[in-house]
Amino acid sequence: MGKRYQESAKLVDTNKEYEIKEALELIEKMPKPKFDETVELHVKLGVDSKQADQQVRGTVVLPNGTGKTQRVLVFAKGPKADEAEKAGADFVGAEELIPRIQNDNWFDYDVIVATPDMMGVVGRLGKVLGPKGLMPNPKSGTVTMDVAKAIKEIKAGKVEYRLDKTNIIHLGFGKVSFGAQKLEENYNTIMDAIIKAKPAAAKGQYIKGVAISTTMGPGITVNQK
Repeated sequence: MGKRYQESAKLVDTNKEYEIKEALELIEKMPKPKFDETVELHVKLGVDSKQADQQVRGTVVLPNGTGKTQRVLVFAKGPKADEAEKAGADFVGAEELIPRIQNDNWFDYDVIVATPDMMGVVGRLGKVLGPKGLMPNPKSGTVTMDVAKAIKEIKAGKVEYRLDKTNIIHLGFGKVSFGAQKLEENYNTIMDAIIKAKPAAAKGQYIKGVAISTTMGPGITVNQK
């Protein structure tokens, strides 16, 4: 580990569970790299992601955004394509985009939105988009007829949370430059959403552990009551 990481790690008591405000203030004191780091959240849940009735997945719009400008590609035709362009989509198209993505490795976008009638076309890209987490999905609001609303929410700071195979949710919830207060507001919004998304089939302790970290920094354990 580099010198800066070691200096940051010295500030963290690994035997302590920090209140979120305290943890974020600690991040503010850490030595800074030359770029504005993302602050990441890691939530271990007491569910079994292999069970269909214990999935935890959803979306939430962060009150202070993510600090990242999301580039949106929309698969739509006719009036819906016009609507997407007016709503601020970065790229809009249909079948003609397939070879560009398949053959030219074109991935200059962060989120894909599609109208339901275009999912037959988008489905042909499943092997390419799936592993990158770019496949549109009705559960995340990216397969919809209301493309304008989807684009506005994504641009406003909408994030998706979902379990990985080890029953942990990982996501970024802002930049170090936001300061502790704005990051705390974003954190509380996400945690509220995750708590509300508890599956009925989940038994025992739901939230097993919470930690936050910066892109290049050590993890800080958070006391989540």
